[in-house]
Amino acid sequence: MLATFALGTAVGDLTATTLHLGYLTSGIVFTLIFAIPGLAHRWLRLNSVVAFWTAYVLTRPLGASYADWMGVPHSVGGLDLGRGPVAIGLTIPIVALVAYLAISRRDAEDPPGPA
Repeated sequence: MLATFALGTAVGDLTATTLHLGYLTSGIVFTLIFAIPGLAHRWLRLNSVVAFWTAYVLTRPLGASYADWMGVPHSVGGLDLGRGPVAIGLTIPIVALVAYLAISRRDAEDPPGPA
């Protein structure tokens, strides 16, 4: 988990700054890469555990790239909304979605029927 967070953020910064893609382009690239495990699971029968963990690892640079793009100044290619407002602005919908799923159980699988 710690390696995922550290490396994920570093990879997002690598593509945005070192490779000069910028934060928005990096976010778009990671969005496309993020879709690959799901598509491979669906159409190529990629193992569900491999698909999950691959997608999970990619969430860090994906989220960091978009958050950085929204929070950093215009001079470095961002929207200049500020890191604090971006963090709060993203936290609220995340908490709302988790609360909705916890209450509605819409994401839970039905338990298996009697044997």
